[in-house]
Amino acid sequence: MGKIKNFTEKIWYGTGAIGLDLSYGMFYSFLNKYLTDVLKLKANFLLILTPIARIWDGINDPMMGTIVDNTHTKMGKYRPWILRGALMNAVVLALLFNNPGIPTNGAWIYIYIAVLYIGWGMTNTLADIPYWSMVPSFTTDPKERSLIATIARTFSGLGQGIITIGAPLAMKFISTTTSPEGSKVWDTRSFSVISLAAAAGLIFFACLSVFKTKETVFTEAKEKFSFKKILNIAKQNDQLRVFMLFAMISNAGFYMISGVGVYFFDVCVGDASLQGMFNTFGAVGSILGLLVIPLGLKFTSRRRIYQFSLGLAAFGFLGMLLSAKVLDSMIVLYIFNLLAQTGTAAMFVSQTVFLADIVDYGEVKMGFRAESVTFSMKGFLQKMAYTLQTVILYAGMMISGYDESLHGANAAGVKTSFDLMMLVIPAVFMLLSLLIFTTRFKLHGEYMESITAKVNEARERRIAEAAGETAE
Repeated sequence: MGKIKNFTEKIWYGTGAIGLDLSYGMFYSFLNKYLTDVLKLKANFLLILTPIARIWDGINDPMMGTIVDNTHTKMGKYRPWILRGALMNAVVLALLFNNPGIPTNGAWIYIYIAVLYIGWGMTNTLADIPYWSMVPSFTTDPKERSLIATIARTFSGLGQGIITIGAPLAMKFISTTTSPEGSKVWDTRSFSVISLAAAAGLIFFACLSVFKTKETVFTEAKEKFSFKKILNIAKQNDQLRVFMLFAMISNAGFYMISGVGVYFFDVCVGDASLQGMFNTFGAVGSILGLLVIPLGLKFTSRRRIYQFSLGLAAFGFLGMLLSAKVLDSMIVLYIFNLLAQTGTAAMFVSQTVFLADIVDYGEVKMGFRAESVTFSMKGFLQKMAYTLQTVILYAGMMISGYDESLHGANAAGVKTSFDLMMLVIPAVFMLLSLLIFTTRFKLHGEYMESITAKVNEARERRIAEAAGETAE
């Protein structure tokens, strides 16, 4: 049974997630605000652009997964792509938040953003798919996989925290623009500086992860890319389809908070800088959430832990609604956010491990492994979740009549719209995801143990056969 050599190497692997989430955080949490408030792009354009980008991702992501599966270099199949993807994604991220002087009142700015918006998704795929696909390449032990995924998610949360906490706080010192109420708001200069710092961090941490780790479990993939094959995998692997559904819905609930938050605090609360304290409590929750699985496994199953995680997230979101609309208390809002983020952090770790289980299930059911193709679905479902969040956000802005120049002086209908998107929809999504997971996902208990045993037996048989051929 292959196993990553030592705990230090697991840490080095995890550092790569910091850089990936610096880019994620800028794109998912602040790009909308930059496009609507700084570049002043029309919401209807963005409402069209996002689904188009995701349609292309539906083609590009599994294609990239197959390319990774068939990569053979001295560095392995994953690490070369992580490095290339990180470098390219960093460049695109910097360009997205730094207008080179294109007039914002003409068609060229829309073309510029459209190309870079789609380009970010493509270059992110180049790094993200091979990074998370490396988890089963380190070990076949489910407990080891959980530990590695937990470490990576710990660093992922650190990367998110650096951006979501640090950016609103840094804005006070970098921005030179104030709202009608007198509070600092994001401007061109602040977006530029922070995006460049995030791009540099992405490259730095990717290099640490790539040059400090090695793959220990090697699998051969001789399948060539074809859409027919991708559709066949999705058709045969029923648990992959179920996973895609419940994970996409729950991830969309999480993205509603991160994507709408900057608008909520600016428009409904009246001070965008308070988002920093809100995210600080969320970061603490994310850290606590990483303890849920290792502690919970001492008493119960991964299935029960995941159900608890979704339930805790929903409870936290509903508590935020109570604190904001009934108790009118920011500190209580922060505390309930801590609980919600504890649940979502544990949820994300579990989802990474579920994908490794789904790969094994697919090998037993279909007769071949499709690691990177399967893990490519993780990146794709995250982008689909973001798309769902973005469509809801832009539709709400259009319907309510949001005016980026008014900030906290927007009409009551606008504030109600952001309240709904921030405090109600996430809880509904978590509960719906919990229902689907509980009723449709079957990879747990004795059944999953039998799948793991069959995969190990097949791997040992291949090793023995290879050894016999070498001896001859």
